[in-house]
Amino acid sequence: MSRARQPPLVTGISPNEGAPWTKVTIRGENLGTGPNDLIGLSICGHNCLLTAEWMSASKIVCRVGPAKDDKGEIIVTTKSGGLGTSTVSFKLLKPERIGILDQSAVWVDELNYYDMRTDRNKGISPLSLRPTNPLGIDFDKGKVPLKDLENMFPGMSGDFTSENFSATWYLIENHSSTGFEHLRVAVGNLKKQASKKNEGSLAYVKGGLSTFFEAQDALASIHQKLESDGTEKVEGSMTQRLEKVLNRASETADTLFQEVLGRKDKADSTRNALNVLQRFKFLFNLPFNIERNIQKGDYDVVINDYEKAKSLFGNTEVPVFKKVYSEVETRIEALRKLLMDKLLETPSTLHDQKRYIRYLSDLHAPGDPAWQCIIAQHKWILQLMQNCKEDFIKEQRVGGVGLELDRSSALNRINLSAPVKRGGSFQKPKDDSWHYKSPQQVRFVEKLSDVVISQLPNFWKLWISYVNGSLFSETGEKSGQVEKLKKNARQRQNDFKGMIEEVTRRLVQLVRGALLPSSLTEMQLRQYGGWDTKTPLSGCWLTQVIHTVRLSHEALSALEIPNDLLQVIQDLLQDLRVHCLLTTLQHTEEDVKRLAKKEDWVVDNEGITSLPAQFEQCMVQMLQSLKEPMECKPGEINILNLDVVQDKACEQCVSIMKVFIKCLEQLSIKTDGDIDTSHGSGLSKSVDLASPDLFGSIKEDFSSKPEQRLLIILSNCQYLERHTFLNLAEHLEKNGFTTAEKIIRVSIDALRQLDEYLFETYIEKKSDPIVGSLEPGIYAGYFDWKDCLLPTGVRSYLKEALVSIISVHAEVFTISKELVTRVLSKIIEAVAEEMSRLMQCVSSFSKNGALQARLEICALLDAIEPYLTSESRSSFKQALEALPQIQSGADKKLLEELLNKFKSSMKLQLNCFKPASFQPVKR
Repeated sequence: MSRARQPPLVTGISPNEGAPWTKVTIRGENLGTGPNDLIGLSICGHNCLLTAEWMSASKIVCRVGPAKDDKGEIIVTTKSGGLGTSTVSFKLLKPERIGILDQSAVWVDELNYYDMRTDRNKGISPLSLRPTNPLGIDFDKGKVPLKDLENMFPGMSGDFTSENFSATWYLIENHSSTGFEHLRVAVGNLKKQASKKNEGSLAYVKGGLSTFFEAQDALASIHQKLESDGTEKVEGSMTQRLEKVLNRASETADTLFQEVLGRKDKADSTRNALNVLQRFKFLFNLPFNIERNIQKGDYDVVINDYEKAKSLFGNTEVPVFKKVYSEVETRIEALRKLLMDKLLETPSTLHDQKRYIRYLSDLHAPGDPAWQCIIAQHKWILQLMQNCKEDFIKEQRVGGVGLELDRSSALNRINLSAPVKRGGSFQKPKDDSWHYKSPQQVRFVEKLSDVVISQLPNFWKLWISYVNGSLFSETGEKSGQVEKLKKNARQRQNDFKGMIEEVTRRLVQLVRGALLPSSLTEMQLRQYGGWDTKTPLSGCWLTQVIHTVRLSHEALSALEIPNDLLQVIQDLLQDLRVHCLLTTLQHTEEDVKRLAKKEDWVVDNEGITSLPAQFEQCMVQMLQSLKEPMECKPGEINILNLDVVQDKACEQCVSIMKVFIKCLEQLSIKTDGDIDTSHGSGLSKSVDLASPDLFGSIKEDFSSKPEQRLLIILSNCQYLERHTFLNLAEHLEKNGFTTAEKIIRVSIDALRQLDEYLFETYIEKKSDPIVGSLEPGIYAGYFDWKDCLLPTGVRSYLKEALVSIISVHAEVFTISKELVTRVLSKIIEAVAEEMSRLMQCVSSFSKNGALQARLEICALLDAIEPYLTSESRSSFKQALEALPQIQSGADKKLLEELLNKFKSSMKLQLNCFKPASFQPVKR
């Protein structure tokens, strides 16, 4: 608050008015550490540094120059303190022609006085500080305009007493037409003046001889005139006759006014006696009057009477007066003590504090009452804050209802008059029981902030009044007491700064003890802790705390308290915002864990349940609740720009994503008994008359089949990867999460792992029975490839396998049409691989056996053509290559007839393998 070296301050100048070149004495504070430290001195705007003589850090002597301004400040500039200020001013008087015998109230420049007799100026001393004509030759001014000279010599002056004196300017202005010989004479005159500087006091005597001679001539002339008047007439000299006339006039006046003057003397005596009696009466009655007025509270009357008595009898030597006056002093001392006690009482209004300080100042109380009041207020504010904490902790331990905040509190007034723009979704409940429902820590922070906001402004205003001296009365101004107290205030700036720091630090530590105990040391926890933190606050309550602390910071900033004193509150806000962010993410993770219980297994046209939408809604609500804590107010930083916070937030978001993926995994392994069917009719859809898939939207209750649940979760996984996670990435980026890409990338990788695992599980459950039935079906009835009849059609085992594949198709199509191709292609790959193995294991085929095998493989190929992959095609190719080639055209014709017969007989069943024209209804 205070600088190491304060700027110069001019508090007095003597005399405070005068003509140019008046010698003045400047007094003040911090006027430099030495002559070399003084680098500037201006009076009324004129630079007086050339004539300045530095005496001490509080005194400078100089002469006032010919300034343009009639009145102005005295500005001192030093190297150590810089540009100074002034509390006084100097009035420059216009020079008048004053004779040597004329009286003058100001210092007269004797270097150039005006001779009334000759009507011309005459010089006195050849060793003057400012000779009117330093060259000693006549002026011969040219016609060069002043503006041209200023342009030719910027920043210079033709005044030889100026610091920026230019000899060229002076010669052009005053001797532009002077000849060379005259200039040579001028040089000689300058040399003579220089040589006479060392002649000492004798030179002054020589220079003043003409003045002495003129005075002697004047006196001789007067004496001669008087002598001539005395010798002309017999009656005597002029002076003798004048004396007689004056004596006769005096005697006549005494005769005429003797009676009048006598009556006047008697009246004066009577009046004086009455005045003395009146003064005595005032003094004798004063102790009683003081006591009576003190009881009435008329302290102003007491002070006025005391000042009057002090001026009349303060230095009396009369014993009676001294005794009465000592009793008066005793009563006044008791009044001082009474006022001091009232001043230090708490609570007290700022108006009363100022009034008591002014009374004590008028009574010349010892010490510094204003500073004692400041100390008492500081201790009281700290005690209020500590009591607030103890009351709430006591309430928490006994399980009381709680202290409701006063609706007329300072915090509520600020909240209504200057509301903070809130971007979050948190809204304060509007019912009257809100304060009873809110947690203890939240109400404590609001009450504590209200204490600080209501008390600290008056405390700060009291200090400002103390510094600028407005606490003291005019009596203090006259006695010089105010300047002394102002000086004390400046010296105590660091002490007051420490008080403000202690209040703000106590506020921050109490809030940390309630909400951020881990940020305090063990010693600090014993003093500021003690809260029951078993149940941590939720993000919405932490948002309310941040809002409260921000209101407190805004209120204190409005008092123009320096920012460095409020930095601890900014640090607290940053830690609270980080804590709110991480706490909200942790609570969101808990909410996501509970989403598995809300799965109702009801799918829409895309095969998606409400679970992905619920997850997205949960994340969006979380981000909306973080808008206000994440918002950067003036002086705050973006906490997501901090590497540590960014890493923790990213880690927590990834954890939330993985928790949801874990929920999907847990749902996939639930048994039939674990499924909650209380949400409705399982997988059954409600009929939507507007749906293009009207009849397809009416389905059975599949809730008892684990395979359907696997399909539903697979469908949800696909939707999460293609839509939900991408939407969340956009929301995260909008809310300042710079690691959104990393969060989504890691989440998608984990989701794909789960998807792959669930898909393999489902394929294994569905393909193993189909593949396992092929070999027994082929060799049913002791069928032998070497010895078999001419084929008459496709055997039953293949039709059963196709029916099983059709059943899988129906099951998948019911859940999600987008999964049909993926699932059937994988199952058909397993079937093709098994058929290839079985064909390659046959040692030899008869003609009929080869024809039968080719018929069945071709029938299978034609039926599942839309779902063939490169792997399945390769397997079927290997199976056909293991068969003997058909040689005769009759066999080929028979094969074609049997294939057509198979397609015709299973036309209805094989229609499901054709590409569907149905398009899913988008969300």
